[in-house]
Amino acid sequence: MQVEPTSSTCGAHITGIDLSQDLSADCVAELRAHWVEHKVLAFPGQQLTDDDLERFTQYFGDFGEDPFFGHIEGHEHIAAIQRNADETTPIFAEIFHSDWSFMDVPPAGTLLYGITIPPHGGNTLFADQVAAYERLPDKLRDTAGELTAIHSARRGYAPGGMYDAEDQESGRSMKIIASERALETHEHPFVRTHRETGRKALFSSAAYIIGFAGMPQEESDKLLMEFYAHQSAEDLVYSHPWQKDMLVMWDNRSLLHAATGGYDGHDRLLHRTTIADTEF
Repeated sequence: MQVEPTSSTCGAHITGIDLSQDLSADCVAELRAHWVEHKVLAFPGQQLTDDDLERFTQYFGDFGEDPFFGHIEGHEHIAAIQRNADETTPIFAEIFHSDWSFMDVPPAGTLLYGITIPPHGGNTLFADQVAAYERLPDKLRDTAGELTAIHSARRGYAPGGMYDAEDQESGRSMKIIASERALETHEHPFVRTHRETGRKALFSSAAYIIGFAGMPQEESDKLLMEFYAHQSAEDLVYSHPWQKDMLVMWDNRSLLHAATGGYDGHDRLLHRTTIADTEF
């Protein structure tokens, strides 16, 4: 197994391993250590079936729930992240976020496998939130440690949200299922300590945080904008280019991520699973 870190604060490429084969416990433990250290792992040149993707996911935990996604036929834990060449709907998930942070126990990790990859565009951006926390000015870091954020999926997945029935009817190829469940809220500390590394990170999400507990909305919004500008600074972001047959897994406890466009006129398809966490 060869590990080549990126030049950014997060990310590494792993080669010399065939993920279509059964992996030993020692191999999985080594991969897990690289995963939590580098936060994003990319495995190029992997010939994987959907069964392989599910098996590899389960090396790292149970399947996570995808509350607002439809799933591919025969695989209830795999969602198709899809965009057709002629599609004109807004790019899905362009806002920095941690997957499903609005859940009581959000997923620990997410995996994406590239099936149809355009010749250009479509990079995934990863913002290192451990580095973001460590680089906060002292006063802002102290403030962050005292905050409890209110998370909700309402802006995206509630009736009237960005991905509601009207959006689906406008020609979106991805199966998104909006519902009133998206109106629910959960509160999480704005700073979380990673159980496996002991390192602190900002647990934020421009897509899902609707305010801070006990704080007026206007004050919350102003403070959130201050944090977001810091969290997505260029020197914290790794822009990941995709290849066909590449598997990427990332740690939602340490990162924010966002999709990008730039591939109009080309089909794009990736298969996605999530790794459940056992506690926040």
